[in-house]
Amino acid sequence: MTKVMKPYFLSNAMLAKITSKNQLTLPKSVTQAVGATEYFDVEARAGQIILTPVRIQRGDAVRAKLAELDLTDGDMADAVAWARAPLAAPAISAEPMTPYTVNPAKSKKTVAKKAQTKA
Repeated sequence: MTKVMKPYFLSNAMLAKITSKNQLTLPKSVTQAVGATEYFDVEARAGQIILTPVRIQRGDAVRAKLAELDLTDGDMADAVAWARAPLAAPAISAEPMTPYTVNPAKSKKTVAKKAQTKA
């Protein structure tokens, strides 16, 4: 069964147009009705877009996440100390390096003479 909607001019609904960049401008009366908010939780349900105002309280969100992770003040102090510690220099191998020997390139004449003698 499909839902039949009343014509726009008979309802209290307002139109909002979506731009080519997927931006949506909400009518001023709608934003005033929900109060001052910067962010909305967005969900699609039954062919409708549902916007729910969200008031972000950053400090509270961080504290809630820390409580969820069950981190203690000691854990935080250890993490800060670890992050601030100077980087250790890479260890230098105690094994001696094997010398790299370079054989001088042979001239074309030498290569040609060897090829003639073998033939």
